[in-house]
Amino acid sequence: MKFLKQKNQKNCIQHLKTILPAILSYGYEDHTLIVTVKPKNLYFVLSVLKLNNNTQYTLLTAISGVDYTYRKKRFEISYELLSIRFNSRIRIKTFVEEITSLKSMAFVFSAATWWEREIWDLFGVFFEQNDEIKRILTDYGFEGHPLRKDFPLSGFVESRYNDKLKRVLCEPLEHAQEFRSFDFASGWSLQSIK
Repeated sequence: MKFLKQKNQKNCIQHLKTILPAILSYGYEDHTLIVTVKPKNLYFVLSVLKLNNNTQYTLLTAISGVDYTYRKKRFEISYELLSIRFNSRIRIKTFVEEITSLKSMAFVFSAATWWEREIWDLFGVFFEQNDEIKRILTDYGFEGHPLRKDFPLSGFVESRYNDKLKRVLCEPLEHAQEFRSFDFASGWSLQSIK
C-alpha cells in the first residue's frame, strides 16, 4: 500500500511539472502536496489548478500568512486547495517582502476576499485588485499590523475609561524603553547544561 501511495505521489508531481512549468519546488507533508511558486506566477498556477480537468482544485479552503523576520522575503502566504472530485489537497506557497503586493485571487476563488482582507489587516501584505481591502479584525483607526513580529505587544494606543467624562479615551501609549531588536533565540539554548 505504501508503494502505491509513493507511486501516486510521483505521478501527481510529474503531471504538475508538465502542466505548470512555473513551479519552483514541491514536496509532500502529511499527504498534502506542497508547491512553491513566484508571486508573479501565482494567479496562473491557481487558475490552472482550478480549471484543469486532471486537477480540479475547485475549493479554496484557506489562505494564511506567516512572518519570518530573518528572511529577505519575510511573509509566506499559503493557499490551501481541495479537489472534491479526486479527494486531494494541495498547498501553494509564495513569499513576498513588505513592499511587494500580490494579485488578488478573488477572480479565481470568490472566497479569497475575506482571507486577503484578514492578511492585509494583520500582516500588511497588500492584494491588488481587491476592492474590499479594509480593516476586518482591528478597529478602523488602528495603526500597524499586529501579527508582524516587530509589532510591540502593548501596541501604540491605550484605551481607558474616564470616570469624570463618562467615556472611553484612546491615548498614545508611552513606552518606558526604546524599541529593541530581538534575536529570537531561546535563552535556554544559550546556556550550557552542567
